[in-house]
Amino acid sequence: MFYGVAAWDPWLIIAQIVCLQCLYYITLGLFLAILVGTRVSWLSLVYFFDYATITTSTVSGWCVIASLLLSSVAGAAYMLFFIERAKKCLDFSATLYIIHIFIYIVYGGWPSSITRWIVNGTGIAMTALLGEYLCIRRELQDIPITRYHSSV
Repeated sequence: MFYGVAAWDPWLIIAQIVCLQCLYYITLGLFLAILVGTRVSWLSLVYFFDYATITTSTVSGWCVIASLLLSSVAGAAYMLFFIERAKKCLDFSATLYIIHIFIYIVYGGWPSSITRWIVNGTGIAMTALLGEYLCIRRELQDIPITRYHSSV
């Protein structure tokens, strides 16, 4: 979709980052509403950005972890449509998670929980590897040439 002819287009890169980040948070909000919203009385930004909500000792903590990992899978699918190049998937995955980590450091402080770092590491790996896999599959598809078929 956004893949252009020019090799270096900073506005294109910024637009791709913004689209990917927005879609990631929309998907995360959807998964949090489905998985966590049914278990808590009030769903707030705490579940998005506070590291204390990611815990393996409660069911709602496991639901937050599942929401983050499912959003990582969706982020890989978004890369298929917005990034379209396998060699750029790691860069955009790292950018997505660096921005996410920066936001939740500003919001909730430095995460002292090892669970948060494991979930983020798993999420970035899932997004990058699955995004590269999907983009490579698309890049290796045959180009259909239907105009030159002879009708016999």
